[in-house]
Amino acid sequence: MNTKNLVALALLMGMGVVLHAVVPPFVLGMKPDMMLTMMFLGIILFPEKKNILLVGLVTGILSAMTTGFPGGQIPNLIDKLLTAFIFFGLLTVFKKYQGSVVNAAVLTAVGTLVSGTIFLTSAYFIVGLPGAFVGMFTLAVLPAIAFNTVFMVILFPVALTILRRTNLVATH
Repeated sequence: MNTKNLVALALLMGMGVVLHAVVPPFVLGMKPDMMLTMMFLGIILFPEKKNILLVGLVTGILSAMTTGFPGGQIPNLIDKLLTAFIFFGLLTVFKKYQGSVVNAAVLTAVGTLVSGTIFLTSAYFIVGLPGAFVGMFTLAVLPAIAFNTVFMVILFPVALTILRRTNLVATH
């Protein structure tokens, strides 16, 4: 594993955990998951299986440590690991569009949908939900999809430019 890639991934995870910690919960302990956007960005920029496992695990642990959802630690770990590999699978399927802001945005929207569904489902079975599944999905996951997609549209071109100038990723 390349040390430069590890440092870049660590920086993304560090920024994500700070954003995740400072964003307040707005619906029954749920909040938009900024760590998710950083995880997706890390997967897009460094799409190797060993990186996916590492980023999924680290994102799950950091999200679990900063969650505002009652009992959300284990559901966060499950969610992030599964979502990381599903996102990587989708990225692989749409590889010919790699480097496109539209592709990154669409994959982020789908990835956030997958993540929210996995999180709520695992939370439902492990600790229970403080509200109805449909209500929590509508009030927390759907806004998170919009928020994370817009955040990726803004962040992706900036990150790609920086990483290309520092020769951390190849020019597509």
